[in-house]
Amino acid sequence: MTAVVVVDYGAGNTRSVCAALSHLERESVISSDPHAIRDAEYVILPGVGSARSAMAQLNETGVASALRKRFRDGGSTLGICLGMQLAMERSEEGGGVKGLGLLEGDVVRLRDGRVPRLGWSVVEPWGEAFYFAHSYAVRSPREVASVDGVTVAVRRGAFLGVQFHPEKSGSAGLEFLDQCLSLA
Repeated sequence: MTAVVVVDYGAGNTRSVCAALSHLERESVISSDPHAIRDAEYVILPGVGSARSAMAQLNETGVASALRKRFRDGGSTLGICLGMQLAMERSEEGGGVKGLGLLEGDVVRLRDGRVPRLGWSVVEPWGEAFYFAHSYAVRSPREVASVDGVTVAVRRGAFLGVQFHPEKSGSAGLEFLDQCLSLA
């Protein structure tokens, strides 16, 4: 069993996530094999790309079903950026996309402030700055952290989703990843 499986859905930031894990001396593999995803010690659903194409790929490969089963079974999973958004029930991106439905909530296009939101922001209540790059945001009763009133972290059971990119957030991001993996 591989310690960390980084989900491959044909896009995303898989290589930079694996590089961060390597820096932490954690074994990882990039995979779209539903069995590997269901059985891994820890799964990271990374995020860069389009919700529509990501969900299409997850559904076609059987990974969507594997992620839902993993969630039901209490398997530790981290969703990063688009990965967090895919965990919601639906997204308005691309005219509307049904998500994985792991958490209650939806994803809406940001309309206020600077869009896309690029750069570093301090996450409250954590008090740490992380790197963000997004034009959509989650609305969910499962919010555990925010920036300027925008949800940037959600949790339900063994699933944690974050809007920021820990793999691009320097030492704070590496520390965050290490803490996530230590809790698995």
